[in-house]
Amino acid sequence: MYNFNLNYIWFKIKKEIYSILEKEKELKNFYQINLLNHDSIFDSLIHIISNKLKTNTFTTQNMKNIIQSIESYRSILEYKIKKDLQYIIHHDPVVRNYHVPLLYFKGFHALQAYRISNILWNQNRISLALYLQNQISTIFSVDIHPAAKIGSGIMLDHATGIVIGETTIIEDNVSILHSVTLGGKHALPGNRHPKIKKGVIIGAGAKIIGNIEIGTHSIIGAGSVVLNTVKPYSIVAGIPAKIIGTTLQKNNVKTNKINFFQKKHYLSKYKQEKFNNGSGI
Repeated sequence: MYNFNLNYIWFKIKKEIYSILEKEKELKNFYQINLLNHDSIFDSLIHIISNKLKTNTFTTQNMKNIIQSIESYRSILEYKIKKDLQYIIHHDPVVRNYHVPLLYFKGFHALQAYRISNILWNQNRISLALYLQNQISTIFSVDIHPAAKIGSGIMLDHATGIVIGETTIIEDNVSILHSVTLGGKHALPGNRHPKIKKGVIIGAGAKIIGNIEIGTHSIIGAGSVVLNTVKPYSIVAGIPAKIIGTTLQKNNVKTNKINFFQKKHYLSKYKQEKFNNGSGI
């Protein structure tokens, strides 16, 4: 998506930290333990989330044992970590440094912990996967079923209250804000959750219900309730959600250069009343 060497990110993070330590000596021990003592971004992240998810009966060593058992997935997990960080820093205007999501963003931590639970689920280690799901929900207030399929370049912004159901599929480069539900329409087993295509932005508090598709580069307004498939490049809002416009991406498919900020600017052209009844971005 971006012309950027992913291998540079870990070097950049350590460079950021050394720069901060010139002014903030009090953070030296914190940075040393969580970042500087580690050889890779993967090792650093595992240390961080292991300490957050530990309990009296599930120690950091238990988590390290799990990671060791899925060592063959290390390279793909590290790739997704970097893609997620890259997406966040390009799409969240408050994030200016790569170390910030890695150290402080619970949405990022929840997503990476989910990725581990997903591997366990696919290895038929169901009990362990569900245990991790429960811990992720308890600690981060983010409930992602380990069977859900989630791509890379994902931002769970603020993250509190996000629910992602079992048969949900989320493609690459998607932004999901807090209190979003990707839920099933009924309690029967089977394919019952949303399919989110690439480049979608889902506003805070939106509820997308059922086995429906949210088309590529669409925007779902905050507080909207979406019950039907959304066509690509659509802006929808309201309860129930209705199409109120289109994104600029449709006019620039070949270059794929339209970003989140341009989409926001385009939205500002719509009259405010179009975002009434519990909707917005």
